[in-house]
Amino acid sequence: MSEWIISVAGTQTGHNFAIVLALAAAVLHALVSAMQKGWHDPFTSRAAIDLFYGLGTAPLALFVVPWPEPYMWPIFAGAIAVHSGYKLFQAMAFSQTALTVVYPVIRGTGMLITVFAAGIVFGEKFSPIQWCGVILLLGGLLGLAAYNLAKEADDRSRLAFALLLSVTTGIFVAGYTTVDAYGIRATANPFTFLAWLFFLDGFFMPVLAFARWRRHRFGVRFMELARLGFIGAIVAVTSFGAIMLATRVSHVGEIAVLRETSTLFAALIGWFFLKEAVGSRRLVLIAMIAIGAILVETKI
Repeated sequence: MSEWIISVAGTQTGHNFAIVLALAAAVLHALVSAMQKGWHDPFTSRAAIDLFYGLGTAPLALFVVPWPEPYMWPIFAGAIAVHSGYKLFQAMAFSQTALTVVYPVIRGTGMLITVFAAGIVFGEKFSPIQWCGVILLLGGLLGLAAYNLAKEADDRSRLAFALLLSVTTGIFVAGYTTVDAYGIRATANPFTFLAWLFFLDGFFMPVLAFARWRRHRFGVRFMELARLGFIGAIVAVTSFGAIMLATRVSHVGEIAVLRETSTLFAALIGWFFLKEAVGSRRLVLIAMIAIGAILVETKI
């Protein structure tokens, strides 16, 4: 599998494969974010997910895939630092207000910075039509955030802090997207990078959550948390693995934009499965996201 992935990198086949991976990652990322926000407090939920995928990928990293080249360890250190910052600030943002308010801001900020970072680090360029798509998609994301913010009944002082945390989280999203794309291209075997990143990345949040629990001694439903961790780990590994493989075989900036259709899928899941009202304004904003994603894939 790794040989095939390397062989299609930079080809039309690889690009088509990357589009499928990015859209799949968008759906799964919306699911894992909802799981982190909705079942327990965000720190504990994320800790359970990370612990399961850290332990689950340990045998792969230690005994199955080739060990990383020596020059990969500083890259792993940087990736773990950025991932840890992302998880910390996202958990803080999720603790402040509704997912529908902070999530579009996080994803929109991360997408825009990643597009510029990909141009600097990987020399990628967007056509004028593609830039129109980026602007349209970003407008849809931030429009959803503004609409949901207007409807939110929480304390307004908390909302301002939540938005600041969301923008900070978005900066970390851009950081880990860029570092991960660099790392998965730097190693000979892309699955070496995936296995070792998930293994090393799986223990920061569990340690942090345990320290919070020792300090506050809040109640935890361990069996329910274990189910969340097991299911969430599968979803998270599939989602993040898909997006990293996509950046290995295609353009980082385009993949980052397509991934942010996760907000669109989250809205559609809420409407179709949870029978949540969408409304005409949300439909317009969702259409903006969809059209923006299509324009980004227009090679003109």
